[in-house]
Amino acid sequence: MLRVDIRDLNRGPVRTVTELSPEDPTFEGLGLRLVGPVTIQGQLQATGEGEYLWRGDLHAAVRGECRRCLIEVIDEVDVEVAAAVFSSNPDAADDPDFYPLAERAAAVDVGAVVREELALAAQAHLLLCRDDCAGLCPNCGADLNAGPCDCRPPAEPV
Repeated sequence: MLRVDIRDLNRGPVRTVTELSPEDPTFEGLGLRLVGPVTIQGQLQATGEGEYLWRGDLHAAVRGECRRCLIEVIDEVDVEVAAAVFSSNPDAADDPDFYPLAERAAAVDVGAVVREELALAAQAHLLLCRDDCAGLCPNCGADLNAGPCDCRPPAEPV
C-alpha cells in the first residue's frame, strides 16, 4: 500500500508495507533490471497542516553486468529513506526536499519516493562479480579471472 487516505493519516501514523512486481508502473522507464519483487516497509504520518512525513526501507535485487569483466551479476539494493516530506504548502513547491501535494489532496502516494530512491540507489551500485575481479585484458578482451592472456606486455619506453 503506497497510497494512503488523508483521513486515515488524521487518525495517526499509517504503516506502508507492500511488495511491487518488477513490472509495476512505478518503475516504468527507469531501465532497471529488477529480479523479483521490490519490498517496501515504512510509516507515513501527519506532521502539520497539509504536511506528511514518510520514513521507510526498500529492498530489491537488480541484474546487471560486472563493471570489470562484464559477466552477469545480481546485486541486492537496500535503501533507507530517512525522511520524505509531502506538503501542500505552495512555498515548498520549489524545494527539492519536498514532494508537492495538491491543496485538497485526498491521499498521499509515496510511489514517487520509492521510484526516485530506488533509481538513485541502483545507479550508484557499481556492480562487481567479486571484490578481486581482474577484469578483461584491454588488448584482446580475454577474461583475466580465468588466468593470464597471451598478449605480450607493452614495451617499456626507452
